Amino acid sequence: MIDVYYVEDDENIAQAVKEYLEQRDCKVSIFHTILETKAAFRAYIPTIVLLDWNLPDGQGNEFCQWIRLRWDNLPIIFLTVRGDSHDIVTGFSRGADDYVVKPFELNILYSRILALLRRAGQTGRTCLICDDVLLDKKKMTVFCGQREITLSQPEYQLLLLLMENKGKTITRKQLLELIWDSNGNYVNDNTLTVTMKRLREKLNNPTCLKTIRSFGYRMEDSI
Repeated sequence: MIDVYYVEDDENIAQAVKEYLEQRDCKVSIFHTILETKAAFRAYIPTIVLLDWNLPDGQGNEFCQWIRLRWDNLPIIFLTVRGDSHDIVTGFSRGADDYVVKPFELNILYSRILALLRRAGQTGRTCLICDDVLLDKKKMTVFCGQREITLSQPEYQLLLLLMENKGKTITRKQLLELIWDSNGNYVNDNTLTVTMKRLREKLNNPTCLKTIRSFGYRMEDSI
């Protein structure tokens, strides 16, 4: 699960973002001031911070610097109105990783969150991400973009193995042994081919799932 701290003084925007993201395997904590957000940081560090530019008790860039002094690698996205774009560019250069201009599409914000976590190598405590594919090991759920995908047990285990070893090629023999032989079930090579074909189809044939001809398969980010 992706833990999000969202610092926003507009209650309507905050609730809309919270409802949308929590339908996509995120846990969102809303804070309306810098002061209460700092208090929350003393108890728990989130996966990512969404930070409004103008807040009742200060500006987002000042709070961003406060975070950076303590947690240098924590991903931060600024949310700003278009009129603040010049200030945002300045703030962006001072420590934020990305920014989104209001009004924004919720699916765009979610895509930017996934892209930032993928670049930062921080996918939450239980989540694995490759391009638009997200796998939550704790909940055993899989999303492709915004859509939850239902997988069979062999399909899920195959995807899990490849995503846990992202960037590495796993041979067909290794996959057969790890997924099927470990359960005491002997299967022939065609079983893996069929399972992989079905997995690809359910994930809309993602470019991040690569076939290494006559050898095996590899997951790697393509964007």
